[in-house]
Amino acid sequence: MLLELAQWLAKDTRAFGVFNYITLRAVLSCLTALAISLLAGPFVIRKLTAYKIGQSVRDDGPKSHLTKAGTPTMGGALVLIAILITTLLWADLSNRFIWVVLLVTFGFGAIGWVDDYRKVVHRNPKGLSARTKLFWQSLIGVVVAVYLAFAVPAPNTAKIGELFLQWVNSGFAMNLPAKADLIVPFFKNVAYPVGVFGFIVLTYFVIVGTSNAVNLTDGLDGLAIMPAVMVASALGVFAYVVGNAVYSKYLLFPYIPGAGELMVFCAALAGAGLGFLWFNAYPAEVFMGDVGALSLGAALGTVAVITRQEVVLFIMGGVFVAETLSVMAQVIYFKATGGKRIFRMAPLHHHYELGGWKESQVVIRFWIITMMLVLFGLSTLKLR
Repeated sequence: MLLELAQWLAKDTRAFGVFNYITLRAVLSCLTALAISLLAGPFVIRKLTAYKIGQSVRDDGPKSHLTKAGTPTMGGALVLIAILITTLLWADLSNRFIWVVLLVTFGFGAIGWVDDYRKVVHRNPKGLSARTKLFWQSLIGVVVAVYLAFAVPAPNTAKIGELFLQWVNSGFAMNLPAKADLIVPFFKNVAYPVGVFGFIVLTYFVIVGTSNAVNLTDGLDGLAIMPAVMVASALGVFAYVVGNAVYSKYLLFPYIPGAGELMVFCAALAGAGLGFLWFNAYPAEVFMGDVGALSLGAALGTVAVITRQEVVLFIMGGVFVAETLSVMAQVIYFKATGGKRIFRMAPLHHHYELGGWKESQVVIRFWIITMMLVLFGLSTLKLR
């Protein structure tokens, strides 16, 4: 919106041409989202409190969490509002990838909102059933995966339909261009062609898996939002590189026209997340809820797919991965052994809580681990 205004003004005043630079708009996007979160935060918290939208705490969780009951939840809506307003203000709204990421973010946000609403209104800590939640996540994930299978390798929007028809006419046997291959980090020329169906399956699991992984991690004050901010910031760098013909060629990444604009979205997510953290830091005044966790995870997964950094996302989001694997391992082992446990409690952060770590210690230590993993992931830009 503001980009279009700046481009119009630049016809008479050249100084406005500076807004064509993605890096400047990314900085302004981050600051704008941060300001919106900080300014709107108290108002949102008051409204959530007034409507008695308080957190329901599981009775089988750590006893220290019982004091959190009644704390306003669904605060992730604040993050989503800040992201939406900021992206509409500073991003190029003609960019196909911007709209895809926004639709995924708010689609998963809607699922989370219904889940949170049931928890709050019906006082059911479990919210939506796992089957129902997975169904709607899968529906969005598959639709987006099919679209991205042709949008990522297509040089522009007009070529997406053409590429799809070529695939159909080939009897579904046509391979995608090399830029859609699965990239293996730390190697210059190692990438695996996955084909259309492989791309769709991989994309589905990345988006839905990351969404649920962030949701599982969101169990302590500030635990999920800061890693999401750090991972989003790093993905913004990757988006800028693969969206730039010069940098992508120099660093041996596939050039994906239009992907660079996602840096503006990632910056908005980072700014909105930092603003939310102001109120979510221990002791939290508001919780993110599924409306925030599911949507932010899906957004990260979608950006990673577009920028072809699925493996790097797995590395940088190591905390999310560990939390998810701890739940899977606990459930499998519990069923296989007739009631025995690997961890004191899953997800992993509860294991350390019950082991004597204070909540703030768990959160900050997980932040530190994420920071190291993100830096390690960023090193793949050059170490190839």
